[in-house]
Amino acid sequence: MKKWLSCIMAMLLFLSAVTAVISANNKEKKKTKFRLGIEVLLEDQFELINGKRVGLITNPTGVDQELNSIVDTLYNHPDIKLTALYGPEHGVRGDAPAGSDVESYIDEKTGLPVYSLYGSTKKPTRDMLANVDVLLFDIQDVGARFYTYIYTMALAMEAAKENHIPIIVLDRPNPISGTKVEGPMMEGKYASFVGKYPIPVRHGMTVGELALLFNQEFGIGADLMVVKMVGWKRGMFYDETPLPFVMLSPNMPTLDAVIAYTGTALIEGTNISEGRGTTRPFELVGAPFINGDELAAKLNSCKLPGVTFRAASFTPTASKYMNQLSHGIQIHVTDRLSYKPFETGLYIVKTIYDMYPDKFEFRKPHSAGISFFDNLVGNGSIRASIEAGKPIEDMKKEWQPALDEFMNVRERYLLY
Repeated sequence: MKKWLSCIMAMLLFLSAVTAVISANNKEKKKTKFRLGIEVLLEDQFELINGKRVGLITNPTGVDQELNSIVDTLYNHPDIKLTALYGPEHGVRGDAPAGSDVESYIDEKTGLPVYSLYGSTKKPTRDMLANVDVLLFDIQDVGARFYTYIYTMALAMEAAKENHIPIIVLDRPNPISGTKVEGPMMEGKYASFVGKYPIPVRHGMTVGELALLFNQEFGIGADLMVVKMVGWKRGMFYDETPLPFVMLSPNMPTLDAVIAYTGTALIEGTNISEGRGTTRPFELVGAPFINGDELAAKLNSCKLPGVTFRAASFTPTASKYMNQLSHGIQIHVTDRLSYKPFETGLYIVKTIYDMYPDKFEFRKPHSAGISFFDNLVGNGSIRASIEAGKPIEDMKKEWQPALDEFMNVRERYLLY
């Protein structure tokens, strides 16, 4: 009898030990699995918004891993009072073209007011924040200085400070990884909504890290909280996370476009097409007067790391050279770890300029007397150097000291 009882006790102890191990493993998996800032907020830090009137700055990229919209998730939550939505460039639903003013309106799905932050004002006004206790920012960034969403965030931080409202940034990955930093620092004279602060073109930071840097280094001083991701590592590209890819904006349809964008967005400052109006924006570059075979051969002779150029022809359905057959190149990134998008973009611009000096044009200066190309690169010296025939290697030596200084500052704000 005693032997029988001993066997039962041993079995119970064994089962208890197994259960404890399984429970511990499940807790560890939950602790280490990939989670976005919004998921961490709702699962672990809900007290930050529980029972509060919430204003939300977001767009179609504001989704969880199951592709549920953060707008719907918060609106339908019984303990959250979502009271206002705020739309950046392209709007909350992502249906406005690049550079087009976005109007304020009532969201049909929720009945909530949607205030435009890309129209008559880019900064939330006191009236826009009248019914808000806390602001949330949840938008996927692209990883480049000239992507406007990060300045929507910065201006919202300023407004939160001025109106004594805390702001919470829900972190998301840098889609082109968070290890590489590239390009010149922006100079103050060239500040605009495609470059508000002196950071390099490829900053290698998440939106949460940028928020911390902006808040401290540029004197915003908001009551800021960044909800970190779980499971993201700095070397990860977007497709190395479990996240489905959602278009970052109407002309950012694929990760390939995102990877190319930090360089080929410079083409926007010229009379050359950057592929808008095609199925490969920012991967196709050309114009009716370009010989694609010659351009591809010239660029391939530069032996730039991680990229090959192929002659390509295309007819944009919108933007530059709409409905006109254009010739040029398609960019094929062969090794994204060694690929340098900004440097590649400069080589493309300089090569086309050198090949077609009578037809290539930088965009004319706008009302402030500065070319849009200069706003994009963050200075006037690079355009002047291209026009003077200066080698790109010499340009790189000029911007490197300031970039080295930034790297030291950046280190203080890295969360991962």
